[in-house]
Amino acid sequence: MALRRLGWGAVAPAGVVVSDRVRRIAEEEAARALRLGCHRRAVVAALLATWPADPVNRSGDDWSALRAALPQGCDNATIRNRTRQISAYVGACGRLPAGLCELEDPPAVASQVSLAAADRQQVVVDRVDDRIVRVWSQLPTCAAPASYRDWVWHTVDVVLPPSVPAGVKVCTPTLRPRDGRVRVDLPWQTPHSPPPLHGHTRALGVDWGVNTLLTAAMADLDQDEVVVDGRPLRFDATGVSAKLLRLRRHREHLNTKAEHLTRLADGRPAHADPALTVKLARLQAEHVAVCARIRHLNQALAWSAARWLVDHATAHGATVIYVENLATLEGRGGSRSLNRRLSGAVRGTVFTAIAHLTAKVGIAVVTVPARGTSSGCPRCGGPIKHVKTPDRNVAGYRWATCSCGLSMDRDHAAAQRIAARGPANQAKTRRDRSGNAAIRTATDTPVRHRTRRPTRTATTRRVRDRRKTKPTPKQTRPVKTSRLLPTRRLVPAPAHPSAGPAGKRPAGRTPQETNPSGPGRQVPHTVPTTAPRHPHRPRGAVLGRGFHRHVHATPIIHRDGSTRGIPGLLRIA
Repeated sequence: MALRRLGWGAVAPAGVVVSDRVRRIAEEEAARALRLGCHRRAVVAALLATWPADPVNRSGDDWSALRAALPQGCDNATIRNRTRQISAYVGACGRLPAGLCELEDPPAVASQVSLAAADRQQVVVDRVDDRIVRVWSQLPTCAAPASYRDWVWHTVDVVLPPSVPAGVKVCTPTLRPRDGRVRVDLPWQTPHSPPPLHGHTRALGVDWGVNTLLTAAMADLDQDEVVVDGRPLRFDATGVSAKLLRLRRHREHLNTKAEHLTRLADGRPAHADPALTVKLARLQAEHVAVCARIRHLNQALAWSAARWLVDHATAHGATVIYVENLATLEGRGGSRSLNRRLSGAVRGTVFTAIAHLTAKVGIAVVTVPARGTSSGCPRCGGPIKHVKTPDRNVAGYRWATCSCGLSMDRDHAAAQRIAARGPANQAKTRRDRSGNAAIRTATDTPVRHRTRRPTRTATTRRVRDRRKTKPTPKQTRPVKTSRLLPTRRLVPAPAHPSAGPAGKRPAGRTPQETNPSGPGRQVPHTVPTTAPRHPHRPRGAVLGRGFHRHVHATPIIHRDGSTRGIPGLLRIA
């Protein structure tokens, strides 16, 4: 309606008859693109108005003037990206651009139909049963309808997935035509009251990583101090990360070959080399397939990690999850492979999945500042030193040591520091317009490790008497068995001539011939025939805690020490 008041309403082409509801759908898509364009234009105008002599190293006055001119809600990543874009334009043209229209090409609009912009005269949604939703919509029967007789009601039955509970309210869908098929984006609503942001006494702090995707630590608020236990919770996706790295390299290799063939085909007629056209099409199809594999693997990895984290929070009775805010993280100062891995991380998808799953069980998700989580000691707050291993005082990445006696994994120390920032600063938690809770400024609080009580088994275990008052008794050691066939020395010769060749050779492996005369295949010495080979099954896959055979995750243990299933939650096998 704002577009119509401005006189920018959609106009149908000559000879095409559409209803006012269809015009509203088109105007809604145009308004979304215009809103995004207005925000980008405001950011670019602020940067051009306060463009300094050295845009890479702005002074304090330059930053103050830029912050005053920028629109509200602009983050540092947007400022850096737009600064690099303008700098590239200056390097290519030798002058500053006049505005956004000169800096960028026209935006591309997605092929979709937002039926939510129309009323019941255009679309009707009705739920038939718990699994089927019926959508009625007026759609044209031809590409250019000349009258309203060409618009008829179409019925679309949508089968709901098992994840959609019964009895929820189904909203108006969005149609997305793609590859000769129409995909239905069908949202649904359920009553939900946001969890409180204050008054939490048990929290779960989460630290992001490259190989170890998630490292968590449980913390309790005891009056004015934070108490943590020494049990780290890890979701190690090193094998999946290696698989994703191989797929990304394969994708880049295919893209390079396709660009080379495209340059070759541009200088030739279309009918000159049909084999080149077929090869280029094959490379492009394989590139699309590899991209789909990367996208699906990232999606599965993100939701599996989120499910694992929420299950741990539910099993330990945590009411809030504190996650460090890495929205402005950039891969700077590292190697090319590290920057590629950071750019392909799935942190945004993991955070969205965590927020979705925690809303079902009533657990709050709050982001805390990420500055200093890996460089400070969780016990004393002083600077820590990163070394390779606990017994090697060599600069590295994996291990963290401090002068106060701290010696633990780097990610585990950061998770404890995040878990301490949340409960100690929960009074500063605020929600933004989107409903996301965050702590903008946090004060670090030293943590205290919980003293473990000795178990009953450890206190009643009989101490072995090692005094030399009598001769040492003989010990019976277990006999080690091998999967290979026994050797000749271990197996005696047959006792009776009927059992085989009379005493010529004891039983053992099958003899091998130097020059076999027959066509038969000989049995090799190294292949065991007494026991089958067992495939590689990592511990994480055996426990059923991950979606991939090379994902190692900490098993979920309840507060009472049991490992029973959590009722009401899906288990990833």
